[in-house]
Amino acid sequence: MAKIEQFEDIEAWQDSRVLVSTIYGITRSSGFSKDFGLRDQIQRAEVSVMSNIAEGFERGSNKEFIQFLYIAKGSVGEVRSQLYASLDLGYIDKRVFNTASGQALSLSRKIASFIKYLNQSHFKGAKR
Repeated sequence: MAKIEQFEDIEAWQDSRVLVSTIYGITRSSGFSKDFGLRDQIQRAEVSVMSNIAEGFERGSNKEFIQFLYIAKGSVGEVRSQLYASLDLGYIDKRVFNTASGQALSLSRKIASFIKYLNQSHFKGAKR
């Protein structure tokens, strides 16, 4: 794993940034124009992923960082669920769903791998 000196170096944060752009692009479509609740929630959930990775990194210990990564992973799950709702309501088609859902699933797996790495490292308590 490459040395991480700032949260922008974290691959999961980088991927989350890409997914934010994807989600905002999707929610600009006409289907979302009147569904303020779903549009705002899916946008907030994905921005939360990015934010929790960054905030956790800036905390004092890897233990806290891991907790924030779990929160971020939960938010990715929320995004994936909301993508299903978007598909079912006809706001997005299957192609768009598959692309965004695939990005979200990949991000979730990347966060899980990072959590596993941090849990197995001898730096569990102290910030590296």
